[in-house]
Amino acid sequence: MPYRFRPVTAADLPLLRSWRAQPHVIQWWGAPDVEDSADTLADTRVALWIVEYLADGAPARAFAYAQDYSPHDWPDHPFAYLPPGSRGIDQYIGEPDMLDQGHGTAFVRAHLDRLFTAGAPAVGTDPHPDNARAIRAYEKAGFVRASEPLDTRWGRAVLMECRA
Repeated sequence: MPYRFRPVTAADLPLLRSWRAQPHVIQWWGAPDVEDSADTLADTRVALWIVEYLADGAPARAFAYAQDYSPHDWPDHPFAYLPPGSRGIDQYIGEPDMLDQGHGTAFVRAHLDRLFTAGAPAVGTDPHPDNARAIRAYEKAGFVRASEPLDTRWGRAVLMECRA
């Protein structure tokens, strides 16, 4: 499945607001206004992406959000043990009709490939332990569990990692 990752711009904030208001996103990401500001766009520690699906002959369709960051940019980050140059990722599918079709695994794998090609030696992600759909998608994309459930400053999580 072909995907394109384009940087989030201020023009994307209404789209992100609509996705963050979806019940399936709120369930795991919390209040819809958390990343809803120009301040988020200005934080150079985090690369923000709109993920577009490129179906044969159809226009690109924005359907998901992804972000990646260096876990070494935050004190006491749970992924601080990963080698220098590693990235952490978070993402969600915003469009409900794109769920349960394999897009999660596929675009996460595409994101991993982009990060590994750019030189990241490892990538971590930290889904909520009860988010079986996400954990399954990450495992299919190549992640392995690196911890039992634990509490982080960003919430309850199971650490998962994928090495280049």
